[in-house]
Amino acid sequence: MPILEEKDRRKVSEMLSKGMKENVKLVVFTQEFECDFCKETRSIAEELSELNSKISVETYDLTKDSEKAKEYGVERIPAIVIVGNGNKGVRYFGIPSGYEFSGLLEDIMDASSRKTHLSEETIQKVKSIDRDVHIQVFVTPTCPYCPRAVRTAHQMAMINGRIKADMVESIEFPELANRYEVMAVPKIVINEKVSFEGALPEAEFLEYVLTALS
Repeated sequence: MPILEEKDRRKVSEMLSKGMKENVKLVVFTQEFECDFCKETRSIAEELSELNSKISVETYDLTKDSEKAKEYGVERIPAIVIVGNGNKGVRYFGIPSGYEFSGLLEDIMDASSRKTHLSEETIQKVKSIDRDVHIQVFVTPTCPYCPRAVRTAHQMAMINGRIKADMVESIEFPELANRYEVMAVPKIVINEKVSFEGALPEAEFLEYVLTALS
């Protein structure tokens, strides 16, 4: 049974037809004995590929395809990695449902257009980062502010290959939410050492990233 209703398929198809420029690959990780929401996450990716020929899907088993999982830095499922122009830093852990679905679409179109919506000043500062950065953005599907934080992190990852940015669905990964003491969302954790809550403007978000590198 399709995830997207027919009226939503038409709307999404129209959006993608206007926004897609170059090919984008969605790399999906699941497991033979599928996890909660693995089937639905895979279905979302497959349905999007059906709506636009510039979107392709590769699906791997986290255990059986361990080398691929290592290549993409994936350690938990379900996961989607958006690959555009060879960049592998834009990642979703957990089903991108609710408010996060619109963010997924925007990420795909950004990866396809090779453009972001960050200011030129932010872009230049992000490009200058020469060390590895890992940004985790903890979300819930019903949080209207979470996609903004996810999008900011993902756009930084699109600009600089040293940055990996994850959307992490808190309810699906309670052990991670507990580890990082997620009491409110969005909660952002950078390189395991700096964290903050809220969908901050990009300049303030970047300051936290740079602090994590100091």
